[in-house]
Amino acid sequence: MARRALKLASLAAAASGIYLYGNKFLDPNDFGVVRVGRAIATTAVITYDYLTSLRSVPYGSEEYDFLKSQTLFKSMIIFSHPSLSFSFSSVPLFVMGCPESKVHLRSAERLRELCCANRGTFIKVGQHLGALDYLLPEEYTRTLKVLHNQAPQSTRQEIEQVIREDLGKEIKELFVSFEDTPLGAASLAQVHKAVLQDGRTVAVKIQHPKVQAQSSKDILLMEVLLLVVKQIFPDFEFMWLVEEAKKNLPLELDFLNEGRNAEKVAHMLKNFDFLKVPRIYWELSTRRVLLMEFMEGGQVNDRAYMERNGINVNEISRNLGKLYSEMIFVNGFVHCDPHPGNVLVKKCPASGKAHIILLDHGLYQVLSESFRMDYCHLWQALIKADMKRVQKYSRRLGAGDLYPLFACMLTARSWESVNRGIDRSPVSASEDVEIRSNAAAYLPQITQLLNNVPRQMLLLLKTNDLLRGIESALHTRASASSFLNMSRCCIRAVSTYQRSKSHSLYRRAQISLAEALSLWQINLYELFLWLKGSQLGNWVIALLSRMHHSMY
Repeated sequence: MARRALKLASLAAAASGIYLYGNKFLDPNDFGVVRVGRAIATTAVITYDYLTSLRSVPYGSEEYDFLKSQTLFKSMIIFSHPSLSFSFSSVPLFVMGCPESKVHLRSAERLRELCCANRGTFIKVGQHLGALDYLLPEEYTRTLKVLHNQAPQSTRQEIEQVIREDLGKEIKELFVSFEDTPLGAASLAQVHKAVLQDGRTVAVKIQHPKVQAQSSKDILLMEVLLLVVKQIFPDFEFMWLVEEAKKNLPLELDFLNEGRNAEKVAHMLKNFDFLKVPRIYWELSTRRVLLMEFMEGGQVNDRAYMERNGINVNEISRNLGKLYSEMIFVNGFVHCDPHPGNVLVKKCPASGKAHIILLDHGLYQVLSESFRMDYCHLWQALIKADMKRVQKYSRRLGAGDLYPLFACMLTARSWESVNRGIDRSPVSASEDVEIRSNAAAYLPQITQLLNNVPRQMLLLLKTNDLLRGIESALHTRASASSFLNMSRCCIRAVSTYQRSKSHSLYRRAQISLAEALSLWQINLYELFLWLKGSQLGNWVIALLSRMHHSMY
């Protein structure tokens, strides 16, 4: 009897969700049951649509297993946390998708409608999915890309309410002017330009009023849905997505934490005069409101903007690589959301120098010392094409026998290029096609690998991928200078660690000498590359060649 009552209650809840899903006269964000009903209904319809599409494929065939695995992956990643929905262009994987492209389009449209209706965390997930050009079929990416232009905007009344509740004053009491139209609106917050009473121009980041309360429920909903999908497809394990969501989303919603991160990274990288981090005005900042120095510029992937403003594209790419190498290998404190909207560039009128402006400091990854050292050694081995050490340190980072796949994921290069040396040649068009089209069968191994590696690695994979996307847009990907900067930071990091563990003055001197020699070799090699590619170098080579011929 109890089982029957439970079944009836479940049917009633599902029916209510489906009914309210189509009701256009209610604001679904005011009703938790509606958000849950929408998500359940959408997931059920998408899953059923894909499963029925398999009926035309012989059960047990290779094609059936392949299509089922792709269906599973799409179903599960739909509800992954945005900070972990990294683009698998960093993985040699290209989901070729089901033949029924109409199924993709129907499902993508349903998912887009769900994201627009539930907003908040759902919009954030949808935006990331729309960027996964090499993971999802074109029907998905094309349909979901519009979510970047459909992020929710809080009304003037909602903004006034948040400021009144958090700062205890009205907008007109705090600001001489406050622009109603936001500079940018995202899934969790929006930013307005304003002028304080003392004349300072500031950027005001204001959290959407309902996001804080809804986020925990959204994460719980994602967890339940993933558990249900896991029961249907036990071969795949994605619960680590929920674990990371539970850890990271609350931090992103705490703007005081974001302010502390901004100050920490500004101090940590103060030696880089090209880096600018907006100053935080603590007296007018809370968990939901963040006041910071107003800074503007072009997006870091806008090559045309840089050329119009006389900014050296190669210098920007090189400096961005320096920043992230320093954060990852030397400091172990990494800004993990370097998408183009969070990294701006601007030429200083006074000095003529190009500055990199780093924004949005809500999501950082802190690397443990042991992880950071293993990661340093692994990248040194990858750059030197030392396969024994690649295998050794990949295993230490949890890759096990899948270390070749892990190396390809980290470098976004084919295994052949990894063996030859990733610094020997840039990514060719044929290699790019190869790594995206030849490894659909590796999907189970990829999910296994992502479950085995330390959780610190997950955000690094996403960060690596975003940085590669910027390099691709600037046409500077896989340049020799990027690997040289990484090598310098790895050498410095490992030497500093070794000195800290040594109690012998002689041994510390040995380490310092070896470090200086290695850095000198890198500088010499960099000078050689510069001479080789410069006009002066060509003249020198031509002169030496002429002298050589004259001697004989």
